Amino acid sequence: MNKHIKKVAVIGSGIMGSGIACHFANIGVEVLLLDIVPRELNDKEKAKGLTLQDKVVRNRMVNDSLAAALKSKPSPIYHQKFASRITTGNIEDDIAKVAKVDWIIEVVVERLDIKKQVFENLEKHRTPGTLITSNTSGIPIKFMSEGRSEDFQKHFCGTHFFNPARYLKLFEIIPGPKTDSNVLEFLNGYGEKYLGKTSVVAKDTPAFIGNRIGIFSIQSLFHMVKEMGMTVEDVDKLTGPVIGRPKSATFRTVDVVGLDTLVHVANGIYDNCSDDERHELFKLPDFISTMMENKWLGSKAGQGFYKKTKDSKGATEILTLDLDTMEYRSKNSAKFATLELTKTIDKVIDRFSVLVGGKDKAGEFYRKSFGQLFAYVSHRIPEISDEVYKIDDAMKAGFGWEHGPFQIWDAIGLDKGLEFIEAEGHKAAQWVHDMKASGNTSFYSIKEGSTYFYDIPSKSMEKIPGQDAFIILDNIRKSKEVFKNSGVVVEDLGDGILNLEFQSKMNTIGGDVLAGLNKAIDIAEKDFQGLVVGNQAPNFSVGANIGMIFMMAVEQEYDELNMAIKMFQDTMMRMRYSSIPTVSAPHGMTLGGGCELSLHADKVVAAAETYIGLVEFGVGVIPGGGGSKEFAVRAQDTFKKNDVELNVLQEYFLTIGMAKVSTSAYEAYDLGILQHGKDIVVVNKDRQIATAKSHAKLMAEQGYTQPIKRSDIKVLGKQALGMFLVGTDAMEASHYISEHDKKIANKLAYVMAGGDLSEPTLVNEQYLLDLEREAFLSLCTERKTLERIQHMLKTGKPLRN
Repeated sequence: MNKHIKKVAVIGSGIMGSGIACHFANIGVEVLLLDIVPRELNDKEKAKGLTLQDKVVRNRMVNDSLAAALKSKPSPIYHQKFASRITTGNIEDDIAKVAKVDWIIEVVVERLDIKKQVFENLEKHRTPGTLITSNTSGIPIKFMSEGRSEDFQKHFCGTHFFNPARYLKLFEIIPGPKTDSNVLEFLNGYGEKYLGKTSVVAKDTPAFIGNRIGIFSIQSLFHMVKEMGMTVEDVDKLTGPVIGRPKSATFRTVDVVGLDTLVHVANGIYDNCSDDERHELFKLPDFISTMMENKWLGSKAGQGFYKKTKDSKGATEILTLDLDTMEYRSKNSAKFATLELTKTIDKVIDRFSVLVGGKDKAGEFYRKSFGQLFAYVSHRIPEISDEVYKIDDAMKAGFGWEHGPFQIWDAIGLDKGLEFIEAEGHKAAQWVHDMKASGNTSFYSIKEGSTYFYDIPSKSMEKIPGQDAFIILDNIRKSKEVFKNSGVVVEDLGDGILNLEFQSKMNTIGGDVLAGLNKAIDIAEKDFQGLVVGNQAPNFSVGANIGMIFMMAVEQEYDELNMAIKMFQDTMMRMRYSSIPTVSAPHGMTLGGGCELSLHADKVVAAAETYIGLVEFGVGVIPGGGGSKEFAVRAQDTFKKNDVELNVLQEYFLTIGMAKVSTSAYEAYDLGILQHGKDIVVVNKDRQIATAKSHAKLMAEQGYTQPIKRSDIKVLGKQALGMFLVGTDAMEASHYISEHDKKIANKLAYVMAGGDLSEPTLVNEQYLLDLEREAFLSLCTERKTLERIQHMLKTGKPLRN
């Protein structure tokens, strides 16, 4: 199907509808967002003398919903200006406009009768050939298209986005009885390539794939918590980041989503899946029924499993629901010996075999919960999916699990998993035993950089389709390794391009990483054509190794610290002035030194979800790896004849001084971190390394030439320095900043002004780097700077002193 999506219509502007509309706007698509007309005036409208015929009244529902979405945190939109791509209206006055769209998405209330009325109305105006889909989370697709025309049914299916649409990657596509296979193929590709999603074609079964498995997992824990005598804190400790799940774990996640939402889906599965072998598990435990009666629905009700209150001193305190007494109490700290054993295991996938071997209650919990999960997912094939990888993809993309059930089973071992299943009194599906009998002992394998899965009908390993657009570093790390030290791995991506991947904790940048980066450039300049710096960890880099800086400063090893900072600066300049093109591929948190590295690459290929900024002020220093220098350079590069140069410089100064971090890659353009015409943004992070590689290759093929070092940088000297010093004095006097904040700001001012030169002067980059390093080192001698660094190391949060 050769189709281009230029405009979509979203019918229904609730939280989900507005979120979907915003995400289409994110990727540059024009959106028509429609909702119902209010039946009566509100007090404000009455006071203004408006009537139900006024357009502002008729569009109130949709406009209020969209406005609320745009104000929500986290934001559903990459950049506020993208909201201009959304046009609002109502389904009475503006329904005819759907004739001019390429795709209609229904997101109205989850009632079949209402959905069918909406589809009947839409068909009167829909142009034949237009895609039409429903965002239902569980209503059978086959019922919704009944009575519609052949063309409607051919182009109709379910497209289930997970909330929030911008952040959760799962995009379930559910065919109806007459959906054209070309439509499914198109939507599958569009979801992945344009929407940045993990597209999963699901069967038309209750709750589809993600919610069927996800709600089972939560319901299983609901029943287990009382059975094992555990607390809310215990379960959240055991089901959070330690096993690669979100920090909100189980009970906090339910609070955020809303208990009523979970109960609605669980009841739907219970009512519609009578043949499910775990049917009774979907019955609600007594404590859930009590919470529903009390309307303790979670965050939106002010209380759920957790409750935020104020203590006698006015400080915020988080209370926890005691599931035995059904009363709130102070939070308890959950500690388990088994978890202590995993503290030195960085990779989540390597922790599972340790966790299930635990001798305490935690070990028992993991054996029981994984045993139940493995049995359940095995029986869902072929009911909800024919392939194991679709179930894993759905759980990773929809629920934020780092690894899906079958991947976890592989990590624990097939036989161990079967033991856990039998210990719980369950049986794995027959196909699992057939798999073992055929000589296959795992659900996945890696071959020539590609992932293969166990295909049940053929009883053999088959390649997962759609991988050719991706480079999966986990799959090539061992076979394509060119160089490795304790900080990095350098891999051959093919076509003359290397990739440098950080391997340090939180991808911090220390001596080994810098040495590895220099080595990678040496190798690339000698035998290759380009270098990508990228990884597929949750975050690109949280910055320089401040622990190393702290130890050197405390020990007053200032010569060593000076050399370390100079090595960082020199390495960044090597990125800028090597003879091969360098491409940075940031994503997630890209802070401090990670940002500085990206500032010095020839090109940045950023994931849309990149949160990038120079945050060194938070630990009492200025950017010392070339960031302060680079912002002075970029400020002067934007000076124009009609610009007030001081104002331009001030904007860049404030970006560092206020430790601004973009909430998306598109906001990074506003901060001067990404540059229009040079850097690009990719929506699907899975494509990022492959895209970065293609750009490095293209730059090399076009005849990349090593840049000439610059000596034409205009600095304003005393003129700018005076302005900055007056500003910091005023901010301290008004108690907006502390005395130490002022000291840091004045050091930054000195660097970005180019020192106290008597007149504007042209300088080179090394001149600014020397000023930057001197300022950084002087701040490291300050007691309050060391206090800030120590506080950050202990708490992960900045200190104001």
